[in-house]
Amino acid sequence: MTDLLPVSRTRKATLLSALYLAQGLPFGFFTLALPVLLRDAGLSLTAISALSLLSLPWAFKFLWAPVLDHRGTRRGWLLGLQFSSLAAALLLTQVDLASHFGLLFAAAFLFNLIAASQDVVTDGLAVRMLDARERGLGNGVQVGAYRLGMILGGGLLLWLYTRTSWSTTFLSMAGLLALTILPVIRMREPTPAADVAQIANPQLAIAWVRRALQPGMLAIAGLIFCYRFGDQMVTSLLGPFLVDQGLSLSTIALMKGAVGSTTSLIGALVGGWFVFTAGRRRALLISGLAQAACFSLYIAAAFGAGGTGLLWAATVLEGVIGTMATVALFTLMMDAAEPEHAGTDYTLLASVVVVVSTLASFTAALIADQLGYAPTFIIGTLAAVLGCLYLVWWLDRRAPPGRVAEAWGLQPRTRAVSLQSLP
Repeated sequence: MTDLLPVSRTRKATLLSALYLAQGLPFGFFTLALPVLLRDAGLSLTAISALSLLSLPWAFKFLWAPVLDHRGTRRGWLLGLQFSSLAAALLLTQVDLASHFGLLFAAAFLFNLIAASQDVVTDGLAVRMLDARERGLGNGVQVGAYRLGMILGGGLLLWLYTRTSWSTTFLSMAGLLALTILPVIRMREPTPAADVAQIANPQLAIAWVRRALQPGMLAIAGLIFCYRFGDQMVTSLLGPFLVDQGLSLSTIALMKGAVGSTTSLIGALVGGWFVFTAGRRRALLISGLAQAACFSLYIAAAFGAGGTGLLWAATVLEGVIGTMATVALFTLMMDAAEPEHAGTDYTLLASVVVVVSTLASFTAALIADQLGYAPTFIIGTLAAVLGCLYLVWWLDRRAPPGRVAEAWGLQPRTRAVSLQSLP
């Protein structure tokens, strides 16, 4: 069953690019730009790490994912959520947020809630509109567009704020969000299938529990945690680290904006191609270990070596290779999502990524406040290496069920219960 009337790969790529960019734009501003601004204002690393609590909608979106998955149409949900985000950005142009930090934090939570809900619908759409051959390349588009949105929000909008005002910054955000709505307006869907339309509300309330307990889902969630924890420890500290290295806000904006967006786009394209040609195993192993190797540059910088030039080199390499690792991991997550429950399954796994990010951010901040950046970067790098090796080792020696095993080149484990029979 398909969710879209037949469309070309170009139309698919355009639609997914717009949707993921729309999510990454406000998320990038509130997770990349805002910590830099707060550190510049003198807040401690521990205090700044509390911002991660505002991302709780991303961690708990699985609770309402079955409703978004099986009620209404994807086009209807997407248009409603995108117009809500646009309206919120326009409202913020009328507020002087520099003197109303409470409103700024509330706005961050609201944008996260809207974007997290939109992500459920978009992920389900991507799983079902991409065939197995397109999945790696599709994840390149997904990660690249999302990263571009984050870089525009965390780099371009930060740069714009340093030269203008809150009002101009959020007006620009609103303009960019408006552009991402256009491909969705052209989107057309067939009538919802009867098997989806007849799912009862009581079943929807517990559907995510049943999906989480399906064979292999908890194992995949644990592997995602291992693979991401170390790199999130390091990357969560990079914004404050650059400030403490003496870089100006405008330099950080350029580093995370123009350079960051370019390297992320390159990494997404190369990552999608690498998964497509090399397969899941080699892509996860090579890109994961290479990303950990890139962190050695930040370790050297934390010990006082290299100066600003080393930081630029680290930004370029980590931007490319880190995005490649993300593409590979997200492709594995898409493999694990059953098409009939695509939004719910993928959301459960994506929520694990958010939980990992939050826990790693708190862990890294606490260690860095006590021991400094260098020991924290070393611990995070070692955790990244071990997590990558463990994921590959586990999948090599187990037979995960369904599409993961097929994509990994193994025979899927026999299951007593059909996954498609579960609500």
